[in-house]
This record gives sequence, C-alpha cells and structure tokens, in this order.
Amino acid sequence: FHGRDNEIADILKLFEGKSPRIAILGAGGMGKTSLSKPVLHHSDIATKYHANRFFIACDGSTNKVELANIIGAHLDLNPGKDLTQGVLRHLSNAIPTLLVLDNLETVWDPAESRKEIEEFLSLLTDIPSLTLMITMRGAERPSQVKWTRPFSLPLQLLAQEAAQKMFFDIADDGHLLEEVNKVLGLTDNMPLVINLLAHLVDTEGCSTILSRWKTEKTSLLSEGSDKRLNFELSISLSLSSSRITSMPHSRELLSLLSILPDGLSDVELK
Repeated sequence: FHGRDNEIADILKLFEGKSPRIAILGAGGMGKTSLSKPVLHHSDIATKYHANRFFIACDGSTNKVELANIIGAHLDLNPGKDLTQGVLRHLSNAIPTLLVLDNLETVWDPAESRKEIEEFLSLLTDIPSLTLMITMRGAERPSQVKWTRPFSLPLQLLAQEAAQKMFFDIADDGHLLEEVNKVLGLTDNMPLVINLLAHLVDTEGCSTILSRWKTEKTSLLSEGSDKRLNFELSISLSLSSSRITSMPHSRELLSLLSILPDGLSDVELK
C-alpha cells in the first residue's frame, strides 16, 4: 500500500475529535477500500476501539433493512426480519465503536432507497459513542449527516513513485524500469489498473503484456470475476448507477466523449 500517507494522516487527525463522521470518496478503482483498512487497523485506532471495530461490505445490500441486517450479523445480534432498531439499541448501549460501511454507494445510489438510507445514517450518527466511516464511489456525501470537517478530497491518481512501488510489490522486481514505466503508462497510475496489470506482468512479463495491450486493450483487465479486481465490472457499476441511468442520453454522451483522445474540458462543456 503506497502513496496515501497524507490521506491516512488526515483521516487519523479527524479521529482526535469525538466520534467523527468520515467519508472516503473517489472514482472506482482509486483504492477507497484499501485506504480504509490501514486506518481501521492502525495502532491508535485499535487502542481506542479495541474489538469494537466493524468493517461492513455493503455490496450485498439493496435497501435499509438488508443493510441493517448485515450490520446486525456483524454485531452478533439474533437474526430477524428487520434489525434496524436492534442495531440502534445495541450501538447506543455500547462502548466507543467504529463502524466502517464500505461501498455504501451500492445501497445509497438508487433513488428508491436513498432517503431511507440517509435517515438510517442520521440515526446512527446521533449515537454519541459511534464513529462512522464510509467509502463511496463518486464525490457526493449522503445528506442528513454532519460530516466531520475538514472534508477529504476525492482520492486522486497515484504519484509515479508510489505507482512504481505498488507495481513492484506485486510483480517480480527483475523487470527493466523502462518497460515497467511503459506498462504504468497504460494505467494512468490508477491503483486498480496497476494491481491488475502487475499481476499479469508477474506471470507473463512486461514485453508480453505490452504486446497483448496493442490488440486486447482494456479486455486484458477483465479476466477476474471479483469486481474489486475487474476493471470492466468496475466501469459497469458506474455506468449502471442511478445517476447515469436517470439521464436518458448520458451513455450516448459518454460514448462520444470516449472517442476524443483527451476527453472534453470543463471549459468546453460550459
């Protein structure tokens, strides 16, 4: 894990206050989940919250009840049809607790569930002893929550040095730096893409991957079924979000923009 030291330090500083509410935002593939885990396991956080640290993957939830039931399962509550009130009661009676809701956008993004999710988050953050940290695709925070300031900016691409270190953590370090930089040039230094290509280079070598890229392009990045390690599925998740599907011509516009080598600038859009 490289290139996020400043972001980790900024988040840890927020924990100096009482029960912060923190949102880690950014585009798909930027490493939001990867950033949350060093925070969750940091020695200062472990000392403060002990075993009351819970990492909840929200991918399997489609509404508030399902989300509450998943949280309830992590809290070892007895199963039930709707554990919303049970979760709130349990956390209200608990000692300081850290709750990390990962990929919250999967349940928050659909318009039909957004209001109830935001109301649930509001109830959670009304609990004085509860610290909430979420990771979400995009740059928008759920409303009805008083998020702790200063807000963190959406995660950006990695610096070249950090990208190289991440690459060599995965692939054999016997590759020529010149070839490695050519491979990294295909990634735009996006963590997910670096991860995928580095694993391919580890088994096939830089020259083979550079050659395959000429004919296969991004299909090279779609060889896994795990969405966390599949670039095509990551893009598909973004394109299927309600923010895209609610605008009839959005996909057509995106397909046109993709033809332009450098996209379209904000000035040109205006």
